[in-house]
Amino acid sequence: MDETLTIGQLAQRAGLATSAIRFYERTGVLPEPARVSGQRRYGPDAVRRLEVLEVVKRAGLSLDEAKLLLQSADAGTPAFEAVRELAERKLPDIEALISRAQEMRTWMLAATDCSCTSLDVCALFDASNERARVRRSRSSLRNARDGARRTALPGRDRDEP
Repeated sequence: MDETLTIGQLAQRAGLATSAIRFYERTGVLPEPARVSGQRRYGPDAVRRLEVLEVVKRAGLSLDEAKLLLQSADAGTPAFEAVRELAERKLPDIEALISRAQEMRTWMLAATDCSCTSLDVCALFDASNERARVRRSRSSLRNARDGARRTALPGRDRDEP
């Protein structure tokens, strides 16, 4: 029994277009498949790689980061090493996004109570308040990145999964 899939079957199983499969091949995320009579044939490893890619995308990692993770796995590196490194590098960015979203929510909530008759008198549009907010935001981003760097130092004790 043939356990390989055509590009159409793989795409259907992964919920992707065949053009996405070809793109992943061109970028090196998905290895070139074997060909039978000129037709691409994919094994179970291709299905698994596409499942990993879907999770990686939902986690907010870039295609390049996904490629590094998969290459690390292909090289036999324990998964936790690459996963932790990517997470430690990405967490400060995520923290900054969350902080920014919270600031946006706070502003929007305040805006729902606005009864100003002019933007000139509205505290929501006071430039000095905005400059102070930007300074606080940049400071919190630096602190988050510094914290991530401290936790990523070599030799740090860790509990293995």
